[in-house]
Amino acid sequence: MASANASWSEENFSCSICLDVFSSPVSTPCGHNFCRTCMTKFWDEQVRYKCPVCNEHFQTRPDLRVNILLSELASQFRTNVDVKEQPCVEPAEVPCDVCTGTQLKAVKSCLVCFVSFCQTHLEPHQRIAVLKKHRLVEPMDRLEDRMCKKHDRLLELFCKTEEVCVCQSCTEGDHRSHPVVPLKEEYEVKMAQLGKMEAEVQQMIQERQNNIQEIKDTVKRSKADADREIADGVQVLTALMRCIEKCQDDLNQMIKERLKSTEKQAEDLIKDLEQEIEDLTNRGSEVKQLSHTKDHLHFLQAFRSLKDPPPNRDRTTLEVRPSSYVGTLRRSPDQLEETLNMEMKKLRDDVELKRVQQYEVDVTLDPDTAHPRLILSEDGKQVHVGGVVKKLPDNPKRFTYYACLTRQSFSSGRFYFEVQVKDKTIWRLGVA
Repeated sequence: MASANASWSEENFSCSICLDVFSSPVSTPCGHNFCRTCMTKFWDEQVRYKCPVCNEHFQTRPDLRVNILLSELASQFRTNVDVKEQPCVEPAEVPCDVCTGTQLKAVKSCLVCFVSFCQTHLEPHQRIAVLKKHRLVEPMDRLEDRMCKKHDRLLELFCKTEEVCVCQSCTEGDHRSHPVVPLKEEYEVKMAQLGKMEAEVQQMIQERQNNIQEIKDTVKRSKADADREIADGVQVLTALMRCIEKCQDDLNQMIKERLKSTEKQAEDLIKDLEQEIEDLTNRGSEVKQLSHTKDHLHFLQAFRSLKDPPPNRDRTTLEVRPSSYVGTLRRSPDQLEETLNMEMKKLRDDVELKRVQQYEVDVTLDPDTAHPRLILSEDGKQVHVGGVVKKLPDNPKRFTYYACLTRQSFSSGRFYFEVQVKDKTIWRLGVA
């Protein structure tokens, strides 16, 4: 029978009136089968009784009896179809407690039976009068945990005093004087609180994410500042090294020039002394030659013609004083320090100027605030004092002494601007 039933289609078990699977099938005398409800309703609306399929007429209204075999086959077929159409239970879903083998998804839970049913096994609760009185709820798992351990009744109330779930019997005993509400009511309250908590958590997460971003931005700015400081330091130190190299070159050049001057002085003196030696040598030869003369006349005549010896020079004129380098090396670092200080100041000023110039803002003077004697340029970039008091509209912002404001104002941050003052002996610049 199971094999035959498996090969049959829904048409073999369908009522030709409602076109659905037989429900309590009955047979007519002509052998056709219909649902009892469908056939009864059909004949109630007819004057003469006939078969809806073959139109065979009956003299009297036939007595309809349930076809037991067809009813069992139809029931089995319906069960097989329902099982195939019902989804299997997923990990997060409540399974049917009655299913054996493959568990189907529960569609209802009975708070009287403490069992969860799939659509097929729920059928008795929808058909049998006694079971219809049972309280069915949306599928719940662990139904035994929903029962009061003390009174074995459903936990369907919430005690606000002790913040616990209780049953009806609990409210007549230990919780008699405590305020209680249905679980659903407290659930909605707690859900609202949970929503607020979730919003607070999200806000806290956002705040921490903002903190993280601020920290990252700070690190980024610090890195940029560090890179800028390194670049500025390289620029300053490079300039200082160039300055030191120049000072070293100047020192070397100065010492070499002094040495060259000493060498020239010595060379000239040696040349003079060598000439004197040559002259003295010639005189010595003449003196020696004359000393061997025996002729008195010739001796006396030759003696008069001897050249006068070169005069004895002052010993100080014969000295070559070596250039004094004492203090040169000492003076050089002093000069270097002075030069470096000047260069450092200049470089620091240049670096600091470049650093603040990145915050440059464009400011223009506001004619609505200028004193009537002040004359502003059309672009609002220049101002000078005129000789005539202009007639201007009364404006509460206008100054009653020689002053004016700029159109721009800044409440925070860093700002840089330059002011050029010329052809004046007195001027004022105010920042508030």
